[in-house]
Amino acid sequence: MTDAPHSPAGDVAGDVAPEAWSGVHRGPLRAGEWVRLVDGKGRKHNFELVPGKRFFSNKGHLEHDDLIGREEGFAVTSSVGGEYLVFRPLLSEFVVSMPRGAAVVYPKDSAQIVAMADIFPGAHVVEAGVGSGALTCSLLRAVGPYGRVSSFERRKEFADVARRNVTQFFGGDHPAWNLTLGDLAEALPASGERCDRIILDMLAPWDCLDAAADALLPGGIVCAYVATTTQLSKFVEAVRVHGGFTEPAPWESLVRDWHVEGLAVRPGHKMIGHTAFLVTARRMAPGERAPLKKRRPAPGAYGPDYTGPRPPGVPETPADD
Repeated sequence: MTDAPHSPAGDVAGDVAPEAWSGVHRGPLRAGEWVRLVDGKGRKHNFELVPGKRFFSNKGHLEHDDLIGREEGFAVTSSVGGEYLVFRPLLSEFVVSMPRGAAVVYPKDSAQIVAMADIFPGAHVVEAGVGSGALTCSLLRAVGPYGRVSSFERRKEFADVARRNVTQFFGGDHPAWNLTLGDLAEALPASGERCDRIILDMLAPWDCLDAAADALLPGGIVCAYVATTTQLSKFVEAVRVHGGFTEPAPWESLVRDWHVEGLAVRPGHKMIGHTAFLVTARRMAPGERAPLKKRRPAPGAYGPDYTGPRPPGVPETPADD
């Protein structure tokens, strides 16, 4: 993606202002931009437009020069008659097709994190576990050029993949992003930074809970992204035991498409089911503790087989009902 002259906001014919760092362009396709081709069977191809190059598939080839200079949203025919739709990729399309180091946070979960963790323009967001950079792109889009995203990643190979993906999407080094190679539990306290939101996408988010509590401003939000029920249970109970957060709210989202043709209206055969659980809680002011839950735990919830953290007031050996 390359910089280009832009018109005032609201001029649809002009490009998006480069200083917005949106990762989006308007107007004719340019050399250096990425495009997304979709054939009649829904197969997708993403590639960078380079003058003089050809795109090859089992349906023949296309000249990049035949795409450059045209307004997106057109159909093109390959050398052997294959038809493709040509658009710039949306962020939600880019992140599911970009190169991966670790598994990506799917758009349905990124959207939930941005909304339910209340990521706002100008916010300082700390991210633990950068993965392949999918969530990072959504966080940077949400905080805008006046916010800040501080990402921590322990594995260099993941950090390198994420840096390439984020740079590719935004067309350069985003000024609001700082990527640190290291463990958040150690690196964040050492930095002395305070933040508005913390997103924990890692195997053991409870290990970072103390560091998150110290860094979060009062009223800030911690959000954990975990894959299994055992991780979910341990993190929720760890937040309760900590005492410096409100009652944690756990949930997951499921997305199901629908088949619609005339009177044939039914759920699709495929759906995006479980990808992860999300948990949010708000930071209390220093020295303040949230009121304990009034509702009694279900019988056996903290029985002899339970080995995780126990909320205040729950005995090691519950009395018989």
